[in-house]
Amino acid sequence: MNSVSPNLDALARHVSLKVNGAERSADVEPRVLLVDFIRTNLRLTGTHIGCDTSSCGACTVLVDGTPMKSCTLLAVQVSGRSISTVEGLAAGAAMSPMQTGFHEEHGLQCGFCTPGMMLVGTALLEHNPNPTEEQIRWAISGNICRCTGYMNIVKAIQHAAAIKAEAVKAPKPEAVAAGGGQ
Repeated sequence: MNSVSPNLDALARHVSLKVNGAERSADVEPRVLLVDFIRTNLRLTGTHIGCDTSSCGACTVLVDGTPMKSCTLLAVQVSGRSISTVEGLAAGAAMSPMQTGFHEEHGLQCGFCTPGMMLVGTALLEHNPNPTEEQIRWAISGNICRCTGYMNIVKAIQHAAAIKAEAVKAPKPEAVAAGGGQ
C-alpha cells in the first residue's frame, strides 16, 4: 500500500494580523490553531492552553474587541483582523485598569485563568463601563477558575470599572495646562 502524504510546506498559508497593535505575519499550516500561533510563532505565552475544547477560557483573546477562545480558531481564520492578548493590556510600564484591579483586589490565585478573565473583563467594560455584579458574572461565565469562588475576580472587574470612571472624570492634563482646570 503506497500512501501519499501531502507536502505541508506546499499547504502553508500566509497569515497577517495586528497583534497588540503591531502588524505580525507568518506562513503557517492551515490547521494551526490561533492559540498555538500566538504562543509558538509570536512567542506570546500569556495566552494559556487549558482544555483544548473551549470549556475553560484560559486561551481567551480579543478578536476585533470580542472575547474568543483561541483554541477553537484557526490562525488562518483571523488573518486581517486585530488580536489583543494579555500582553497588550499594559501601556508600556503602566498597568491597565484591569491589571490594577486584579492586583489590588487579589483577583487571582494560581493565575492560570487570569489572562482570559482580564480580557473578558476588558471587553465587558468597553461595552458596559458600569456593569452590575450579575452582568460581570455572566460575562465571565465562559471562563473557569479552579482556585477561587470568583468573588475577588468580580471585585477586580468592579475596581477596574471604578478606575476607568475616575479617569473619565479627571481633568485632562492639557486642559489644566491651558487654564481649563481653574
